Amino acid sequence: MRLCVFEDAGVANLEPLSLTRPVFDLWLGAGTLLTRLQHVFPAAEVGAIVRPALAKLCRQQHPEMAVNDVDWLRRGPVVLVNARWLPPAMAALDPTKGELGISGEQLAYAAVASANLDEASPDQVASRLKELASQGESRPVGGVLLHYLWDLVERNAETLGQDYPGGPRRKKKTAPPYSIVGRHEQVFVDAEATVEPQVLLDTTRGPVIIDRGAVVQAFSRLEGPCYVGQGTHILAARLRGGSIGPMCRVGGEVESSIVLGYTNKYHDGFVGHSYVGEWVNFGAGSHTSDLRTDYGPITMSINGAQVNSGLMKIGSYLGDHTRMSINTLLNTGTVAGPFALLLTSGTLLPRALPPFSRYGHGRVEERTDLGQMFETAAIVMGRRGQEWTDAHAEFYFDLYERTAASRQRILRENEQHRLRRVV
Repeated sequence: MRLCVFEDAGVANLEPLSLTRPVFDLWLGAGTLLTRLQHVFPAAEVGAIVRPALAKLCRQQHPEMAVNDVDWLRRGPVVLVNARWLPPAMAALDPTKGELGISGEQLAYAAVASANLDEASPDQVASRLKELASQGESRPVGGVLLHYLWDLVERNAETLGQDYPGGPRRKKKTAPPYSIVGRHEQVFVDAEATVEPQVLLDTTRGPVIIDRGAVVQAFSRLEGPCYVGQGTHILAARLRGGSIGPMCRVGGEVESSIVLGYTNKYHDGFVGHSYVGEWVNFGAGSHTSDLRTDYGPITMSINGAQVNSGLMKIGSYLGDHTRMSINTLLNTGTVAGPFALLLTSGTLLPRALPPFSRYGHGRVEERTDLGQMFETAAIVMGRRGQEWTDAHAEFYFDLYERTAASRQRILRENEQHRLRRVV
C-alpha cells in the first residue's frame, strides 16, 4: 500500500499552529496525527500534499516522504487520506481500489488506481476528490475530521486512553522509587526515562506515559491521562492531564493542554486548556486564563472570524517562537501568531495577536526586526541541538509577507479597541 496524506481548505481554521506546519504534524495523544494515520494505513511508501509554501520545509523535516511529487502520485495505486481525519481506535485498513471512506458526511480517504493530478496541491486534490465522490463505493469509517484546535484539546484525554498500551515503549522492570495512586498497570515509564523519588503518578482518571529520555524531578505530581515526551524535563511541576511533546522544560502548573516540542516553561505559572507551539518561551510567573468570570461559552478569533466554541474552558493558542516576559497575563481564549513578543503590562493582554507582532506599554505593534528575530531563533534552537536553516528563514520571510494584510487588520482593530477604552 502507498499512503498520501493531504491538506485541504480546513487547515485555515487550525491557525495559528497550522501556519507553520502541515496539519498532520499536530500532536494529539502520544504522537502526531501522521503517526496515527500511518498506524491505520500501514504503508510501504508515504507521501504528502501540503500547501506550496510549506513544501520545502516539509521535505527538510520529513526526508522520507514524497512531498508534492506529481510523478510519485501517478506511479500506481495510492490511498489519499485527509490530514484532519482522526480515525477511531481500530485495526489497520487496506482499502480496495475505488473505495471511499466517509466520516460523518465528509470524505476521510479515497483509494485510487492513480492520482492523476496536473499539479500536487491541496486545490487539485479537492477537485479530484469531488469527482470521485460520485463514482466510488463509499462506506462509513467512523472517526472525526478535526475543525478547530479545541477539537484536539478536548479529545486528547480520550486519545491518550487509547494510546497507552501500544508503541515500542519499554516499561521499567525494577521496583519504582516513585509513588502511584490508582492502577499500577496504567503507568508506563520507558526504560531510559528517569523518575526521581518523591514523584506522585495518579492514574485514577487515566494512564501516565513517560517516554524515552524524559526526566521527572522530585516533588512533581502527574495526573493521567497525560504524556511526557522524549527528552522532556518535568521540573517539580503539577501536570493535570495533557500531552507534552519532546525536549520541553516544564515547571509550575499545566492542565489539560497540548504542548509541542522544544517549548520552555521552566518557572512557576499556570497554563490551562491551551495548545502551545514549538520554541515558545514562558517568562517566570506567566499565566493563562482559561475560564470567563461569568462561566459563559468562549468566542474565539479564528481565521479572521469570531467563532463561538460552545466551551466553558479555553486557554491560549500560541504560535511557534512566541516569547513572553515575566508575569505575562494571557486572557481567556487568546490567539497569538508565530514570533509574537508579549511583554508584561500588569493587565490581561489583548485576545488577538497577529504573527510578527509585539505587545508592550498597552499597544500592539508590528515587528519589523526580522533579522534580529531569526538570530534569536537560531540561538534558541541551538540550545536544544537543532539548527535554524535557510529553509526556515525563507519560509518565515514568506510568512511575514503572506500575513501582512491580516496583521494590519488586527492591529487596527486592537488600536480602535484601545482608544475606545481611553475615551
